[in-house]
Amino acid sequence: MDEEAAQAPTGAAGPVPPAVVVMGVAGCGKSAVGIALAVALDAVFIEGDRLHPPENVARMASGEPLTDQLREGWLDAIGERIAASVGEGQGVVAACSALKRGYRERLRGFCPDIVFLYLEIDPATARRRVASRKGHFMPASLVDSQFAILEPPGSDERALTIDATRAVADVVADAMHLLANS
Repeated sequence: MDEEAAQAPTGAAGPVPPAVVVMGVAGCGKSAVGIALAVALDAVFIEGDRLHPPENVARMASGEPLTDQLREGWLDAIGERIAASVGEGQGVVAACSALKRGYRERLRGFCPDIVFLYLEIDPATARRRVASRKGHFMPASLVDSQFAILEPPGSDERALTIDATRAVADVVADAMHLLANS
């Protein structure tokens, strides 16, 4: 599923937020969880990795971490897609690392009602998962740089934390429950 139109998402307990950003370091499962969550919510899915400009992809593929400045246009592209979907009355799930509070605030500038779903994972598991991926531009050598800049969501942010070391189906079930009751 790339991007599909959807109705306002609902969970078992009722309506869920119109915009969810599945966030975390490389290898935490953002795309797999994001796709499955979008299907469960009958929402649009936005793959943040596809919105990186070619220059950013080339930098990461060569093992160079992105700076805050290099991420700005990418975050704006994701934020614009989220806002467009919400503006059309569609629920949306986006996969985006959103590693720093400032990145999350930038995305909220496009849609204040975003809920961040933080997929928490340990460095060893993240490195192992990234090393085993085929056809992705992100090398395992960049995992540590992601943990180095990671600012997990604070208690004052609209965010939910889920242990991402479990199976995708279990993570999505927990996400559905938490979103429906948030």
